[in-house]
Order: sequence, then structure tokens, then C-alpha cells
Amino acid sequence: MTTTATKHVAFSLRAWREPDPGAAWTLAFFRLGFGLLMCLSLLRFAGKGWIYELYVLPKVYFPFYGFEWVKPLPEPLMYAAFGLLVLFSLGIALGFYYRFSAVAFFLLFTYVELIDKTNYLNHYYFISLAAFLLIFLPAHAVASFDARAGRVRQAVRRYHYLALLLQVGSVYFFAGIAKIKPDWLLHAQPLRIWLQANNDIPLIGPLLEQEITAYLASWAGMLFDISIPFLLLWKRTRVPAYVLVVFFHICTGVLFNIGMFPYIMMFAALVFFPQEQHRRWLQPLRFLWGTQFSLPVPGKAPVLSYLLLPFFLLQILLPFRYLLYPGDPFITEEGFRFSWNVMLMEKNGICEFRVHDPRSGRDHIVYPSEWLSKQQERMMSSQPDMILQFAHMLAEAEKARGNAAPEVYAQCYVAVNGRGSRVLIDPHTNLAAEKESFYHKKWIRSDEP
Repeated sequence: MTTTATKHVAFSLRAWREPDPGAAWTLAFFRLGFGLLMCLSLLRFAGKGWIYELYVLPKVYFPFYGFEWVKPLPEPLMYAAFGLLVLFSLGIALGFYYRFSAVAFFLLFTYVELIDKTNYLNHYYFISLAAFLLIFLPAHAVASFDARAGRVRQAVRRYHYLALLLQVGSVYFFAGIAKIKPDWLLHAQPLRIWLQANNDIPLIGPLLEQEITAYLASWAGMLFDISIPFLLLWKRTRVPAYVLVVFFHICTGVLFNIGMFPYIMMFAALVFFPQEQHRRWLQPLRFLWGTQFSLPVPGKAPVLSYLLLPFFLLQILLPFRYLLYPGDPFITEEGFRFSWNVMLMEKNGICEFRVHDPRSGRDHIVYPSEWLSKQQERMMSSQPDMILQFAHMLAEAEKARGNAAPEVYAQCYVAVNGRGSRVLIDPHTNLAAEKESFYHKKWIRSDEP
């Protein structure tokens, strides 16, 4: 590298670390909106009875690999955990002991999501990522109770602002990349299935039944996701691009049951607007925090800030890890989670388990409905890693009854994106003897019709 080039790179890196007082308003705007949306989402979650349904009622749970030690709390403490999440979300929103609130919210929210992979959703993953990012961003530098009390010590820098834009933009961009697949673009699946299911909507119902509508929506969805972060960045296209964001998310919210995700993303996309605009939007709330704050004098960036680089590098690599596995990722689901595969799959399965006692030669059939909630059974029946976990649960139950070396076999069929039903698991494989790992599961029939 030439001396000139070296100086240019060094200058660019320094520019990213430069103080950026205007960005303080963008960070504060995101902090306030994120905290309030989380508070609303948690209250909605509790109001629908989902705390009891998902974290108290089930007899067993499906933790993520490596997090088997994560267990649900007793019923009163689970309700208390969600109550604390509400308080921490308000602490984030108001900038009241913000750093503590952000750390506590991230840890507690992620803990809840790790209890059972049955409940995994892409927007829960985004919430954990955004909460983790907020730990490192001085989003309480202005418009916060911490700023009013003089508790802010970290200066706002340009890379703090860029990190926020990158986090929001990556959700759209990688969701668009994930849509560049034959099912989505060449067969308009699963939108053909889902749109036709909404044919009873007044006025537009007959239009949703048309095959061409599904193809146009599939291609438009892919192009929208890939391009929208760049259109929001460019001043000339920002406003029409945001109108498109609102239209897109309202449509998905009306047509599909995806909860708070459309509203979260409609808000998050506002971070692409000018910093001065965020300051004006926060002005009506100045009675809470006052109007004059002295931003901290920039010093050396905290050491923890360097964790942002591996944090984003990991997010870039994870969506492509499915390439390390053979077979159709929609069938195997190896590398499927945490990869922004948003609304790409309509998958239904049915499973029956046979437990064999090699000593007596006796078999008995186990139906998952005897063990699992309806949601757990639906998810487990089409996801190989959950099928393996359930087989291990059955094996452990048999050992407790005195069967020292039980064998567990699964007869599973799945249908993906309108294609015919097919065998998912090798019915001759003793799943009780198979171990979970990040390696390819050879007992998944990923390439057979």
C-alpha cells in the first residue's frame, strides 16, 4: 500500500471516530421510540395471555443448541420478568439510568427468547440485536433524564450514527438477499398460498386470487428489501422511499398476522431522516428534559466500542452459513434461523414416534400431542433439530421407567411451499443415539422427493 493510500485510509478511519453532536438527536430519537414500542409490545404480549401460554403451560421446552441450561422461571417469576422488561424498556425510552436499563433489557429479553426456539421470530432477533447495540451507543446524550442529571460520560461519534443506520438497513438488505431463491422468484411461493387465503378481503380479494399478483408481489418484495436502505439514504428519494416503507408494512400487516413487526420497522426506518429533523421531532418533549445540555468532551473511545466490529461481521456472515450445508435449507433448516429468512416458507409436517425396547423387543407409539402444546407440535413436526430434541426427551423418559437403552424412531412427512408431501427423517435412524451439533445431520432426507 502506498503512503498516500495509507494516509487516506487513516483519514477515513479517523473521520468515523470524529465527534458528531448532531447524531445525538438521532440516537435519542431511536432510543425513545424503541423503548416505547418495546413497552407497548410487552404489554400486548401479556394482555393476550402469551406469557402463560408460551412460558408456563408447556410441559417441556426446546432450548437452542448450547443453551440447554436456560430454563423458564416458576410462574410468578416469569410474570415478574416481563414486568421488569416493561420497566427497563421505559428506562431506555426516558434515558433514565439508560446504560443499566439497556444491559438489563438485552439480557432479560434474550433470556426469554432462548427458553424455547418454538417462539423464534425474526423481529425478536432484531429486538435483541438492537438492544445489544444500544448498550454501546450513547443514546442518552440528549433528551434524557441522565443528561439532565449529568450522568452522561460518553461522547457521540460518527460511527455511533453509522452503526444505527447499518443495523436497521441490514434487516431489509439481507431479507432481500434471502429472497433471491427459486421458490420466491420463479414459483411465487409461499405468497401464492398466502395471498389466495385472503381472497375474502373486500375489493382486493379477487385480485389476490390471481397468480400474476403473487409473482408481482414476490419480485416487488425482493427489490424493495434490497434497495430501500439505499433509497432512504439518498436525500432525493428519501421521502418517497419512506412512503413506500409505510405502504409496504401496512400491506403486510393487513394481509399477514405478523404482530408488531411492521410498526417496529416503520419507526426504525425514520433513523435515515436528517439529524436536525429528529431534533425537531423531540422538541415537544423538552418539558421533560429541558433544552440545554452540555455534551461530553470527546476523549478516547471506550474499549467496548471495538466489539461493534465483530458484532456486525457476525451478522454479515450468519445469513450465508446455509451454504456450508448440503440439501435444501427449507427442508433441513440448517443455517435457516438468524438469517433474515422473512416469510419465505410455508411448511407443514406430521410426525409419529416409535419407542423400541431392545431387551423385550416391544414397541410403542408416541404422539407428540400428548407432550406438546399445539404451537410446539406444529413447529417441531417440520424442524429436524426439534425432532431430534423431542426424540431425546422420549429416550430420557424411557430411561426413567427402567429402559436402559431405548431406541427412538420417527416417521415424519413435510410439505414445503405447495410441493407434495415427502419423508423428512430417515425412519431407520435411532434418533436417541444421534447427537446435536453444528455438523450436517445425515439422517435428514434433504434431496429425496
